Amino acid sequence: MSDQAFYSSLQQKLDTLKGEGLFKPERVIASRQGSEVVAQDGRTLINMCANNYLGLSGDEETVQAAAAALETYGYGLSSVRFICGTQTVHKELEGALSRFLGLEDTILYAAAFDANGGVFEPLFDENDAIISDALNHASLIDGIRLCKAARYRYANNDMADLEKQLQAATDAGKRHKVIVTDGVFSMDGTIAQLDKIVALAERYGALTLVDESHASGFMGKTGRGTHEHCGVLGKIDIITGTLGKALGGAMGGFTAGRKEVIETLRQKSRPYLFSNTLAPMIAGASLAVLERISKSTELRDRLHENTAYFRREIERIGFTIKPGTHPVVPVMLFDAPVAQKFAARMFELGVLLSGFFYPVVPMGQARVRVQLSAAHTREQLDTVLKAFEQAGRELGILEA
Repeated sequence: MSDQAFYSSLQQKLDTLKGEGLFKPERVIASRQGSEVVAQDGRTLINMCANNYLGLSGDEETVQAAAAALETYGYGLSSVRFICGTQTVHKELEGALSRFLGLEDTILYAAAFDANGGVFEPLFDENDAIISDALNHASLIDGIRLCKAARYRYANNDMADLEKQLQAATDAGKRHKVIVTDGVFSMDGTIAQLDKIVALAERYGALTLVDESHASGFMGKTGRGTHEHCGVLGKIDIITGTLGKALGGAMGGFTAGRKEVIETLRQKSRPYLFSNTLAPMIAGASLAVLERISKSTELRDRLHENTAYFRREIERIGFTIKPGTHPVVPVMLFDAPVAQKFAARMFELGVLLSGFFYPVVPMGQARVRVQLSAAHTREQLDTVLKAFEQAGRELGILEA
């Protein structure tokens, strides 16, 4: 406790964040995750900010599957995978994910952040080039930083700039080139142009790596992901993703690809080698989720119906949203303090959502991000839309 100036400096920075309206509060819920949640103060809120796309996070079937796996396999393994932390349920889940994604093999991680953090360094070195979208998730950015490969960045979803960077990497004589992109960009709901990316990869002899965290389970005709949505199923080299959003909503990540890629990661990927095994109850519940959504597209279809309805109605009210078809709907407010005030007022009106602002999104692009779920009812969505209109008029965003 000798360096009091250190603590004083931290407190000053926190006070500055609060004064600028940039401090991110944590709103505590006292119930299961779902389309409605109970706040710590006992109020019931309509939840519009979870990644619970298929509504399975608090779903009773998911809970029962986790309970069954807990009873069979225990609470945890107190080990990493290669020592004594691999159970049959982990191998079964890896096989099911491989079949679901249309790739040869899959490796599980404790989190998707670990999957992205551990995929680049074992596979690429200073002789190689990574060509990354400018708006890729922080976990991809951090994973790339841990790798010695040359880094090239292209403007978000800009195919002309991507080709320019591919040509630059080719001219530099790089051995292997890999294009890295989110399948869906989580702040904007923008879908990557994977068909065009694959075409460029083939033209320049490059690999492709796609993070499907905001796509697996509900994008594409059968929910396989962005690669199915864009018609390039089986043409992506490496897919990373999460079990913590549509596929059950707990935690856990994965990387899927050719067998030699996955085996290399098992031997050399540091987050895999030095992190505890994914809890078996999560693996068991995730297996049940994959089986459920492989049998029917009912939840996926309901999600997209809710998305289309909300997008149409929020624009009719007069709000500006980012165009698209994804269940991430950014309602643009542009000013950071306004976004914070709006989210706070919506909380008072019984709607849970969050404001986003710099550095999470570009300066001047503050917003509240609405996320639709298959679990939302039409009545809930209409209640939310009325609250949007009321808060918008009260705060001067909409004309009175």
